[in-house]
Amino acid sequence: MSEIWDRVTATSPPLPLPWLVATAVVALVLVGQRDAWRVTRNAVTIAHEGAHGVAALLTGRRLAGIRLHSDTSGVTVSRGRPRGPGMVVTALAGYVGPGLLGLGTAALLAAGHAIGALWALLVLLALLLLQIRNFFGLWSVLVTGALVFAATWWLPVQWQSAFAHVVVWFLLLAAPRTVWELQAKRRRGPTPDSDADQLARLTGLPGLCWVGVFLLVDVGALVLAVRWLLP
Repeated sequence: MSEIWDRVTATSPPLPLPWLVATAVVALVLVGQRDAWRVTRNAVTIAHEGAHGVAALLTGRRLAGIRLHSDTSGVTVSRGRPRGPGMVVTALAGYVGPGLLGLGTAALLAAGHAIGALWALLVLLALLLLQIRNFFGLWSVLVTGALVFAATWWLPVQWQSAFAHVVVWFLLLAAPRTVWELQAKRRRGPTPDSDADQLARLTGLPGLCWVGVFLLVDVGALVLAVRWLLP
């Protein structure tokens, strides 16, 4: 335990600018390349559904379970009042969750706690695992957790920091893309179960307004994180 604590609290020097740029390029490929995105989008779904779950718990709802599907969709079931602020916050959290998670992790990186950031992600994945209710979801979270753990345990310090930066850039870049995909899907036909349309029914505001809110939060998180991470 002492060794693990020393690893978690260790500080890492800032990445040189070429390394920062390289990690951003790697993340951009993971988000922008079609074949890679089909796989890596599962990680965004984990963050998305996890954000729904955290919001449900924070607003006093009872979390009943999370399912992740092979088509990169997911569903989070919570029990409580079908309307009201708690339900609005829970529905809102999904599409802004990956961007805000990336922003929070970026804050840790900017403070020199890249290794601590990776361990924090491991803790979040472990807590999420307790709520998974299907095999594919279990497999997705375990594989993601294994990759993060391997990076924290076996990579040299500078490579751990580089890995953490790739994770952060990935979350920050992937969040707006998922919002763009949501709106593209809405344009093709009715999407009554989407978060934007659920929020429209809960609040009376059009679904397009909520898509704009998602995008504003995610792009804002990206811009702020860039200011923190780039020298």
